[in-house]
Amino acid sequence: MDVDTRLVRYFAAVAEEGSLTRAAQRLYVSQPALTKQIKQLEALLGVRLFTRSRAGMALTEAGQVLAERAPALLATCDDALRDTKSAARRAARVLRIGFLASAANEPTQDIIARFGVVRPGWRVDMRQATWSEPTAGLSEGDVDAALLRLPFPGQEALRVEVLLTEPRCVALPASHPLAECDAIPFSELWDEPFVAAPPETGAFRDYWLAADERDGRPPRIGATTDQPDDWLQAIANGYGVALAPESAARFYSRPGVVYRPVIGVSPSRVGIVWPPAADANPVVQDFVDCCLEVMGKTRER
Repeated sequence: MDVDTRLVRYFAAVAEEGSLTRAAQRLYVSQPALTKQIKQLEALLGVRLFTRSRAGMALTEAGQVLAERAPALLATCDDALRDTKSAARRAARVLRIGFLASAANEPTQDIIARFGVVRPGWRVDMRQATWSEPTAGLSEGDVDAALLRLPFPGQEALRVEVLLTEPRCVALPASHPLAECDAIPFSELWDEPFVAAPPETGAFRDYWLAADERDGRPPRIGATTDQPDDWLQAIANGYGVALAPESAARFYSRPGVVYRPVIGVSPSRVGIVWPPAADANPVVQDFVDCCLEVMGKTRER
């Protein structure tokens, strides 16, 4: 009997969270899709893995056995796939770096140039991910490291070095009444509809809605988008406003959208991120050091 490891991964998330809703947010999938996958796994195994109630998802005796063994099974599979992909990239002398939007800003080119000096003959392959993939491929082993905006889901399981901090601003339709302001208190935006990342991105979406800085007021969602071009179009169309890093005004300038400083929200941070297994990869560590050197930082030990 063949069981897709993805089904086991979904099962493990539900078992750990005790809730389909929380597990779906953690996995960046919809709750109905997750429910379908759990039922598929139960059908393949011919056993019930959970009992469902208003309190959540409780493991059956059979489910408890699988829950105890699933982490080791998944870790072995992940390590094997990651090592295989990494070996292929090393053989080709390619370092693959994931990123979301303009994560490292202008220093990216200087970082790559510095890495070329440290590792002659190596090429850095930059891979842009959508917002529904907040680790930019790290969690799947598709990249060796990533330049990411913090926080993001799963951050606690990865290595992170902060490279830069910049203020957040707000992107508005050019016709918006607040577009003429020099700076906007965030409280004046609480009742505005926002253009947001998909719900499955969890903490990433919440951060860019400043969900914890609204004095308890829930955000209004005017549109949901998964990439910068759609995000800009939704704002220009008047479907909502959106928080953005200050550098977005330079990287994502377009007619119909204006950027204004926001008062009362925390700044955005960018980090270089890599999996713990890459601590022993000298090429990845050289890239991390290049990032820190270009940004005038020293590594936190």
